[in-house]
Amino acid sequence: MAVDTAKNLDRNPASGGSPDPALGIGFLVKAGFDKIGLFQECSGLTVEYDVYTHEEGGEMGFVHKLRGRAKHPNLVLKRGVTHEKNLSDWFFECKDQAKRRNISVELIGRDQKTIRAWSFAGAFPVKWTGPSLNAGQGNAAIEQLEIVHQGFEDVA
Repeated sequence: MAVDTAKNLDRNPASGGSPDPALGIGFLVKAGFDKIGLFQECSGLTVEYDVYTHEEGGEMGFVHKLRGRAKHPNLVLKRGVTHEKNLSDWFFECKDQAKRRNISVELIGRDQKTIRAWSFAGAFPVKWTGPSLNAGQGNAAIEQLEIVHQGFEDVA
């Protein structure tokens, strides 16, 4: 019986064949075909629904819970300062009017291949934080970009 090795490459036999957790080395952010940059940290990949309760007259055993509107926090990207200016260029393009873009965030593995990807609709940057500058410390200069969006989907 032949074993499909392509399906089993990311499976750990010691854990009963369940997939190993992804060990990503970074997050690649793109706006269409434009590369915004590679980031060390990405937070805000969250969706939460409002929940409404409805107490039905005569029903004493439970309260109905209904799902409401989805809420998405801002996407926050952090990285060491580099020579790439696409991130700050996009931020400053939006100073007078938000230029919404559909962007993607790709989790990149050690082999430089995409492990998972998420697509964000109608995104634009709302906050850029530059590095704390202190010549007396040898810390890396970190910049941060905060992006609002209209929701996301898991694409890979």
